[in-house]
Amino acid sequence: MKMKNKFIYLSALAVVFASCEPEFDNELSNSTYSSGEADFSSYVAVGNSLTAGVMDGTVSRVGQSYSFPNLLAQQFAVAGGGEFTQPPFDSDVNNYGGLILGGTVIQPTRLIIDASAGGPENIAGMPTVDVSNQFATAYNNMGVPGAKSFHLLAQGYGSLQGVPLGLANPYFARHATSPTATVLGDAMMKNPTFFTNWIGNNDVLAFATSGGTGVNQAGNLDPSTYGSNDITDPNVFGSVYSQITTTLMSGGAKGVVATIPDVTAIPYFTTVPYNPLTPELIGGGDAAVGAATIEALNAQLYGPISQALAAFGQPGRISLMSTSGNSPLLITDETLTDMSAQITGALTQAGVPAAQAQFLGAVFGQARQATADDLVLLPTRSVIGTAPDGAPAPINAFGISYPLQDEHILIPSESAMVAEATATFNAIIKQVAAANEIAVADMNAIMNQLVTGLRVEDGQIYTADYFSTSAINTVLFSLDGIHPNARGYAVVTNEIIKVINEFYDAKLPLISAANYPGATVLPSN
Repeated sequence: MKMKNKFIYLSALAVVFASCEPEFDNELSNSTYSSGEADFSSYVAVGNSLTAGVMDGTVSRVGQSYSFPNLLAQQFAVAGGGEFTQPPFDSDVNNYGGLILGGTVIQPTRLIIDASAGGPENIAGMPTVDVSNQFATAYNNMGVPGAKSFHLLAQGYGSLQGVPLGLANPYFARHATSPTATVLGDAMMKNPTFFTNWIGNNDVLAFATSGGTGVNQAGNLDPSTYGSNDITDPNVFGSVYSQITTTLMSGGAKGVVATIPDVTAIPYFTTVPYNPLTPELIGGGDAAVGAATIEALNAQLYGPISQALAAFGQPGRISLMSTSGNSPLLITDETLTDMSAQITGALTQAGVPAAQAQFLGAVFGQARQATADDLVLLPTRSVIGTAPDGAPAPINAFGISYPLQDEHILIPSESAMVAEATATFNAIIKQVAAANEIAVADMNAIMNQLVTGLRVEDGQIYTADYFSTSAINTVLFSLDGIHPNARGYAVVTNEIIKVINEFYDAKLPLISAANYPGATVLPSN
């Protein structure tokens, strides 16, 4: 069975978008620049991976230099901004990113596009950043990849001993001032006069990026009992968010808080189509199943299962695959009535051997074909067509003859939970900001504009047309489909600058996203 990823294929002559030094739209010595009502002398940023500068799936030495707090601090420098420090990544000598602990890779290398092979893959090589090399230092950029809101207040979140047990964060463990230090406590050691706070994404997005394998913890006020992929209770989020904000402001600091993006606006959920299966390759991103295979599956699998489901009042779950166009993926939907026993019985009566009928009943009891309302996760692209463990031929191709599982798809009921939590958290963020008279950067609105196109100050239109060959330089997301690339962080920086200029009557220069690199394309890996 021939499969092809839904991603760009570039020749060995493809342009390599190497790192470049940021440039500014205006001369930084312009005497008209001012801080207005703000004081940038000690700027501190708190948040998660979006603050830390993650791109292409990891923190790397070069990637970190394009974090929005670092870009923002460079603009603050023209209006009284002081020194801005970030956790050191000098040991990332090859710019591979990733982390190791005890010689074991615990965070893979960054993603690149291999022009000779196709879609994104981890750059070949071993990470050189060892978590056990600790700095015990507070930095101005206190963005911690993976952190949820309540993690910023949690003692032990930076304990090196807790990292192998999954009880601590390896990124924070590298620089926590003590094993019991908190992220917020270390941030306050910098005595902030101005801050940005972009926390909350992981309180809901971790559930979404896991395919909804977590639990919606609404009503559970004890975050110590939450799983890593759970949605945070809104009362917990509100209490924690208010405490973070008032603490950051306790010394008189002003700041900007940012809303969290809706998952439907990021390529992680919008790149892989729900119906990529075709008899032959008819587009750059379709999966060729083969006409003969489709006919055989229709006769031996899709037809009998469809008939059995229809007989028990469940028509429409599964239809025959198309022999001329695109067909949807097979998926598992845990919200469906389990028809395992009925399918098993119907197939047995039709003469299917008992063991085979029972296997098919168990596999297809809550199966259906995907619709446009289902969101296929970006990593699922590499799963489609592969064989599940222990599945016999021909029922051994994920998405084709064997349903994709919960972790591969975000179904509508799960998307609804994510949307509700996102809206609730963003309302809380705005309420806390209003109560404390600080500015809000509505990054949710900005990310949503990328669906139809966002025109920036230099006239360029950026979109979410992820991995389109013609659009690769006008996409603001990095290759992980979640985090911005350098250009994306430049746009984020500008949006925050606009808010600061308006809310605090400051006069700060914008930067040009066009002067920052896009995707990293290598002739080969």
